[in-house]
Amino acid sequence: MSATHEVVEDEVRWQAVLAREIATHEAFVYAVRSTGVYCRPGCPSRPPRRDNVLFFQQSDAAERAGFRPCRRCRPEQPRGTSPQIDLIQRACRTIEQNSDSPLPLQALSAELHVSPYHLERIFKRHLGITPRQYADALRITRLKAGLRNGQDVTGALYDAGYGSSSRLYERAPDQLGMTPGTYRHGGRGMKIAYTTVHSPLGRLLVAGTERGICAVSLGDSDEALEQALANEYHEAAVQRDDSRLKPWVSALVDHLCGMRAQLDLPLDVQATAFEWRVWQELRKIPYGSTRTYAEIARAVGKPKAARAVANACARNPAAVVIPCHRIVRSSGEPGGYKWGANRKRMLLARESLTKM
Repeated sequence: MSATHEVVEDEVRWQAVLAREIATHEAFVYAVRSTGVYCRPGCPSRPPRRDNVLFFQQSDAAERAGFRPCRRCRPEQPRGTSPQIDLIQRACRTIEQNSDSPLPLQALSAELHVSPYHLERIFKRHLGITPRQYADALRITRLKAGLRNGQDVTGALYDAGYGSSSRLYERAPDQLGMTPGTYRHGGRGMKIAYTTVHSPLGRLLVAGTERGICAVSLGDSDEALEQALANEYHEAAVQRDDSRLKPWVSALVDHLCGMRAQLDLPLDVQATAFEWRVWQELRKIPYGSTRTYAEIARAVGKPKAARAVANACARNPAAVVIPCHRIVRSSGEPGGYKWGANRKRMLLARESLTKM
């Protein structure tokens, strides 16, 4: 695992701790140096200082490091012992078992012997989404898997649990970034132009389609940046074209040099509906300002989804144009960055000094 990936993972976990999210799909605990205690996400105890926190995948690893279990959240006990977590896990299993024909909220709550209001409230509190959105996510995942495995669109559509193609195609641009047929072929038929230039943050790669920018990457070498682009769009026609992208590149370089605060460049990126909402919210952050993961989660109407916001930032394909560098920890520390923590600090420092 790369150092950058570890930083992103730790930042995601830290935001989960701050939001007191109880992760049902990812097991980890956090230990506090000052107290010698380790807890699970969702512990009602007072949040510790970030610099006192260590993360472990399992409770036994924390204990081998000399930490003792918290008496409030009992992290050494099997997961799911909380009544609310048990309810969520049973709801998830029921949704998964009925993914071919999703149950309405009323039927799902009756199956679990709870009220619809209580079920939806608990589900949203801990997962940041509704049961219906969870079912939608399962279906779109099954659809993608079928398309990647070479299944025809109609077959994959019905096997994923869609009753008709009309609703899927209406939502495909938000959930797939392209139509299902295009996705099946790995973006085949797309024409992407790219160029690389020097910038104050090292080498800068900009790539785009006829509709807008699809990638902006920062790195140390053209070879690495070009290879990453080729891997991302392995079935597209990717060709270098310095002149075509010159207006976008000039705007980006001016921005990085502190000579242009506002970037209003068109985007043509692949995203889920949630990622797109997060990225749009990031683009609203004023030049020279910052926001926390929790603040963005509240802004998109998902106050408990700080971890999902961090994941959306980690998957941002267009550095600077989608300014995920303006997201910082609740403590005010910069935190991790897909293109390197040093670059993030440089971006924030330059914007602070040249704020317009």
